[in-house]
Amino acid sequence: MNLAEIKNPLMLKKLLLVFFLSVAARGVAQEGIPVYSDYLSDNLYLLHPSMAGAARANQIRLTARQQWFDVDDAPNLQTLSVNGRVGDKVGLGAIVFADQNGYFSQLGAYATFAYHILLSRNYIDLNQLSFGVNVGVLQNTIDETNFPSQPFDPVITGGNPTDNFFNVDLGISYFFLDFYAHATVKNVLPRQRELFSQELESKNQRRYLLSAGYIFGRLNGDWKYEPSMMFQATDETREATVDANFKVYRKFDWGQLWGGLSYRRSLDGAEFTQNDEQVRSQKLQYLTPILGVNWGDWLVAYTYSYQMNSVVLTNGGFHQITLGYDFGERREEYECFCPAIN
Repeated sequence: MNLAEIKNPLMLKKLLLVFFLSVAARGVAQEGIPVYSDYLSDNLYLLHPSMAGAARANQIRLTARQQWFDVDDAPNLQTLSVNGRVGDKVGLGAIVFADQNGYFSQLGAYATFAYHILLSRNYIDLNQLSFGVNVGVLQNTIDETNFPSQPFDPVITGGNPTDNFFNVDLGISYFFLDFYAHATVKNVLPRQRELFSQELESKNQRRYLLSAGYIFGRLNGDWKYEPSMMFQATDETREATVDANFKVYRKFDWGQLWGGLSYRRSLDGAEFTQNDEQVRSQKLQYLTPILGVNWGDWLVAYTYSYQMNSVVLTNGGFHQITLGYDFGERREEYECFCPAIN
């Protein structure tokens, strides 16, 4: 198959479908919201249910992500989340999302309950332990209406087969002054999705997320620096990736400007052959610059992810915009920068 055939829209759709089905058959298709770099846009609640109501103010976050503008039916994701504190210790939240990848699409909604324990003697020094649980309802759909009718395959119905199910996420977060750490297990319950072969697809969609970071800089200074890392792994296939992140914050009279860089690398590679037929290995690598601004209660952020591998579908990158709004009565401010809380 040559490059011209791959760029043909119909052929590309077939390739994307074959790729997705092969991934799903091995049990590595993501169930629920895909794990991208949007958590760096003051949006940790998307990953960690324990962050519902953790901040001083209630939060609304809207994200839109589009991959490969030069590819038809490329993956895209939209999320809308809201979370806040009820009383002194209880946090509540909700997330709705739509995720589409070629012929396959997901719709879902999560409801979150979190509990926050203040370990310090007062509300000045931040020392907080938080627990959270998500209960999600998801719908998976495959659009088979435009599938080629020949050759005949009894698995293809020509309709829109749909599967509905639910799952649970569990998370824990800890903040001590300018240090933080999070741990979350997504898709805790085993679930058999009826869209695919029960013999080939695993019931185990469990994914583990671990992240930690620290903020440097004088409390009343204009500049702050935040290195952080995130590790994620799938239980069934033992696939793992690591994010190394670095953000810089600059305070102004009108608000705050911030930016940073994230590098994601997989710990295992995929083998491929080129024209010389030599077997090579390639590990997934993403480089993601990010830029954001806080003005009053509003937040706007943009991220662009560039895949650094030598063998890629297209050189187009992944674009994402985040809009945020903080509302409600703010609780007393902690004596730390800690942007996820203050």
